[in-house]
Amino acid sequence: MKRKVVAIAVAVLILAGVAAWQLILPERLTASTLEKAAQVQKRLDQEATGKVPAETPPVETAQAQPTPAPKPADPAKPAESAKAADPNVFKVKFECSNGNFVVEVHRDWAPLGAARFEQLVKEGFYDEARFFRVVPNFVVQFGLAADPQVSAKWRSQNLKDDPVKQSNAMGTITFATAGPNTRTTQLFINLVDNARLDGMGFAPFGKVVEGMDVVKAITSQYGEMPQQQAIELHGNAYLSSQFPNMDYIKKATIVP
Repeated sequence: MKRKVVAIAVAVLILAGVAAWQLILPERLTASTLEKAAQVQKRLDQEATGKVPAETPPVETAQAQPTPAPKPADPAKPAESAKAADPNVFKVKFECSNGNFVVEVHRDWAPLGAARFEQLVKEGFYDEARFFRVVPNFVVQFGLAADPQVSAKWRSQNLKDDPVKQSNAMGTITFATAGPNTRTTQLFINLVDNARLDGMGFAPFGKVVEGMDVVKAITSQYGEMPQQQAIELHGNAYLSSQFPNMDYIKKATIVP
């Protein structure tokens, strides 16, 4: 009888243990699953906020640092924009029979000369004008209108001289003169450094920034043969008949 009671007691304990295990096991499995899920979610949250590096490195982003100050993403662009917006600088593109070149004008170099040049370009004065004087290793000269009536309009519109602030270095563009305060429309581009002209009152107002090779390639076939008085009286009719191979400006325009 005693053994039977003990056997029954043992059986009860075993059944209770099995029942308890069945109750406990699902709870442990559920907790484990929840814990893993929580860890996955936590990692996703951390990667989203950048606190834990992802397997693929994220795109670098600028971070505020007290010292030194963060640099702009592209420091060159603001400088270029500022330069483009500078009211004291503008560019003129010359489309010529032998190619194109660009002149950059600086108003502060020679304010009166720069203003006159801008006005003439806007009016189309230099369109179809010939490079009527080309002296190798010295200058290329132009600025007498294709139409003699247009030249006549400007013949007496003399400018006062600007102080010489820049040297007549290679590529600079300057008004030609016949003496003090006689600048009108004629220009020349220095093919070499002509510093000796500085002391003679020739004040550059700009420089060739693109296509200097085109300027140097302008034909010098006729040198200084064309007569300026004949150009003023007859324009391109005279030049085309006497100097058919002369290079010329198709169009001059202000560009950004």
